Amino acid sequence: MTVVEEQNTTAEKRESVFHRLYVGTGVFDVVGKRKRWYVFFSALVLVCIASMGIKGFNFGIDFEGGTQIQMPANGKSGEISEERAKEVFADALGRPADEAQKVGTGAASTIQLRSDTLDAAEVAKIKQALFQELGPIGSSGQPSVQAISDSAVSASWGGEISRQALIALGVFLLAVTLFLALYFDPRMAAAALITLLNDIIVTAGVYSLIGFEVTPATVIGLLTILGFSLYDTVVVFDKVRENTRGLLGLTRRTYGEAANLALNQTLMRSFNTSLIAALPILGLLVIGYILLGSGTLQELALVQLTGTVVGVLSSVALATPLLVDFKMRDPKYRQQADRVASRRANQARKAAERDEDFDPTDEDALDAELRKEKAYAAAASVPARNQKAHKGRPSGKRKR
Repeated sequence: MTVVEEQNTTAEKRESVFHRLYVGTGVFDVVGKRKRWYVFFSALVLVCIASMGIKGFNFGIDFEGGTQIQMPANGKSGEISEERAKEVFADALGRPADEAQKVGTGAASTIQLRSDTLDAAEVAKIKQALFQELGPIGSSGQPSVQAISDSAVSASWGGEISRQALIALGVFLLAVTLFLALYFDPRMAAAALITLLNDIIVTAGVYSLIGFEVTPATVIGLLTILGFSLYDTVVVFDKVRENTRGLLGLTRRTYGEAANLALNQTLMRSFNTSLIAALPILGLLVIGYILLGSGTLQELALVQLTGTVVGVLSSVALATPLLVDFKMRDPKYRQQADRVASRRANQARKAAERDEDFDPTDEDALDAELRKEKAYAAAASVPARNQKAHKGRPSGKRKR
């Protein structure tokens, strides 16, 4: 091995994954391995749909209706646990509470008991039992029955929220489809819409698998992450459109290769954007769940974190491969791919005759040839324009 070859080998070894991500030279063949990604996303969607169908969702009181009883978590005998509060509830009514949850920390922490709808007599009975057994400390510093509060929620209110959320989702998807079809083209709109539906199903499926409570905050978080997922897809598609402009007249890259290069060029941007977006959401999840024990914060943070991760993954590994498959159904792009393959076969044959190596995926060589081809096309168009411009002009010779 010569010194130059050793230096080249050393340089190649120094190129880490992060270096290749930042350079964006197209070395990550996402589009070429799209069938593997299709299998992955199909399996993920099937698992999520199965979970939603079998396990269902843990709907909160806002959607199912019922009664919520809240009291301080500090009692006459010290801190009150959720299990102890549920025991007192079950002894008083003869049936257990649906859920008991501690919210907040320290002196401000509270216990929330949720059950089906109770009448006034049942609520009074439970309050009296909680006061006698647990003695929750009120604002006066002494056990007080007034420290125990109750609230009733009708299921029709949650149904109205669901209906309005579905209407908002439908309008959003329709507006997105129209915008992408006009700004890009219908095939890009179809790929983005499928990716968006994938994100919705997976996010909902993760919620079903983990079993977090579905509340109005969950619905708000779900509608919020759809915009982020769409933003990342549009960024990638815009680069794809830039790389494939005038592609049908060239024979250096196929549409799939140009789209894969665009994907590599925006890959690091997608990851960085997602990381920056995920950090405050992780903070919200840690603070809301681990430190404060706040159900609303953890529900909002989980749906946003899931949507952010799934959104960037699908925009990279699902949206662009789908777009390539949609485009390759067009005979013009298939014919262009055939011309690229034919040209490369001729180059490989000539290289073999000269006993030289030929790499059709060498991006530097492809870029150099692309520049030559564009320069040749531009130079060839100049005489044609000059002939058009001179046609019809007087010859300039004077009659004698």
